[in-house]
Amino acid sequence: MHDDQVEVTAEVVAGLVREQFPEWSGEPVRLLPSSGTVNAIFRIGDGLSARFPLRLKDAGAVLAVLEREAEASAELAGVSRFPVPEPVALGKPGVGYPMPWAVQTWLPGAIASEVDVSGSVGFAEDLAGFVGDLRAADTRGRVFSGDNRGGEIADHDEWVAKCLAESEGLLDVRRLRALWSGFRELPRTSADVMSHGDLIPGNVLVADGRLSGVLDTGGFGPADPALDLVGAWHLLDAGPRDVLRRVLGSDDLEWERGRAWAFEQAIGLVWYYLESNPTMSSMGRRTIERLLE
Repeated sequence: MHDDQVEVTAEVVAGLVREQFPEWSGEPVRLLPSSGTVNAIFRIGDGLSARFPLRLKDAGAVLAVLEREAEASAELAGVSRFPVPEPVALGKPGVGYPMPWAVQTWLPGAIASEVDVSGSVGFAEDLAGFVGDLRAADTRGRVFSGDNRGGEIADHDEWVAKCLAESEGLLDVRRLRALWSGFRELPRTSADVMSHGDLIPGNVLVADGRLSGVLDTGGFGPADPALDLVGAWHLLDAGPRDVLRRVLGSDDLEWERGRAWAFEQAIGLVWYYLESNPTMSSMGRRTIERLLE
């Protein structure tokens, strides 16, 4: 998927486990099929999963990120009513893999990209409950750090312009450019709240049509309250989407900013992952379709 991607196999992971965590050396290691773009995920036995960053970076920088993510994940676990993975250990670079890696608890359930819950009112209510739990958490005076999404929408003009140029022939670029011109003007009027930051189908677990868990919690931090509303367009059709809005009490401005963040994320998925990750590309296209309804 990426020019600087590091390949890692189950055999390599098993070797790293034997060397660094001998207490798990008898557990089977298997690669999990995933549409994720940041980490390769391996299951260790029945109770653990290991995340291996895919893009080659300095080992020290990767370790700092993994440590921050572990701290954030533990904090989110303390406020969520729904199960989330909890950090267990950090692995070191070793034979066959040049960067640190992370071990966390395994959660059962099917990811929402494999089980369609877009029409489920119950799931929409659950998702609103999860977002509400995060919003109610104490920011402890922290504010948005300036990384990725969650601050000022217009700061993403350059990225969106590139995505629109790359999307010629794939999407209705003229219409999308007009949509972004309105989104980028939306004012920011509310203070940061705690946010998951990436509520896409691949990060949401489902059981019996209801939310059963949330993955990829290492980005938990302060951001625009509208940021987690991206899940309304990534995951839900119109009726359940309205239910989520009603439960959260989003006003018109917050709702439109949520649409803007969903747009900023989706517009980069369609063209970038068109050939290397069709699941992510299709997800982006479906979100764009919902935004244009």
